[in-house]
Amino acid sequence: MSKELPPWRGIITALNIPFTAGDAVDLDALAAHADYALRAGVAGFLIPVMASEVGALTPQEREDAVRAVVAVARGRGVVIGGASDPDPARRIALARRWTGLGCDGVLAALPYENDTQYTAAVRELAAVEPPLLMLQDWDAAGFGVPVPLIARLFDEVPCFRCLKVEVVPAGVKYTQVLEATGGRLHVSGGWAVTQMVEAMDRGVHAFMPTGLHEVYVRIWNLHAAGRRDEARALFARLAPVLGFSNQHLDISIHFFKRLLHRQGIYPTARVRQAGAPFDTFHARVADELTDLALDLIRECRQAAG
Repeated sequence: MSKELPPWRGIITALNIPFTAGDAVDLDALAAHADYALRAGVAGFLIPVMASEVGALTPQEREDAVRAVVAVARGRGVVIGGASDPDPARRIALARRWTGLGCDGVLAALPYENDTQYTAAVRELAAVEPPLLMLQDWDAAGFGVPVPLIARLFDEVPCFRCLKVEVVPAGVKYTQVLEATGGRLHVSGGWAVTQMVEAMDRGVHAFMPTGLHEVYVRIWNLHAAGRRDEARALFARLAPVLGFSNQHLDISIHFFKRLLHRQGIYPTARVRQAGAPFDTFHARVADELTDLALDLIRECRQAAG
């Protein structure tokens, strides 16, 4: 069947959730962050997702956060609501709720056991009739959902139009999926941000990192303009930040919240979820790398005019 490729290109930010000193979700700070990111040139947002500490949010906090971001982004950028949940009924309820709140699509990571089971799970979500369904092909130790199944589901499920690839190795999967779907399935990368230039070389349509909006947008725009060497040189300067933050998802959350706090966007760097330790040595290195990140942000802002 013929499908229109979603128009979003570039950076779609997985949003961290800000907390007040009293541990409440700070919706004003979240809205300010979304506005700032859009002005920096991002194409839209994913929320709530793992970078949002979604497991530490109440259902009402999730809903309030989605509402706040949809209100800021409407007409300016895409909002994909995170509907992943181990419980199929809750997954479906989230997809229905985010669709009702005006999200442009829903994202779900579904467990893969076999083709029959996975197909049934996809069709259950599709029955909600979201504007589009983005499947998160998440496998931290393997190759994820089989490419032939992805291609078949793309042909058979009308709302399945986007795939977020987070597997090992991600690059080969990007290419195989794009070839299997004739480039008609919107393919994006996420956790494999350390291979971002390779991903752009392979033709991904979007990348989904956290924070550093001006820097990622500049890298993307340089590459898209055929200035690959400049994109690669800028990305290389970002490598120490990525080497530190990509140690673990929880380290990434700590780092980017500290950066957003230093930028004056978030009132605190508070992290709610328990997870990987973040000690005084981490904090010292994070502060040093935040200085580097702020310098890069200033340079990219000046270059963009």
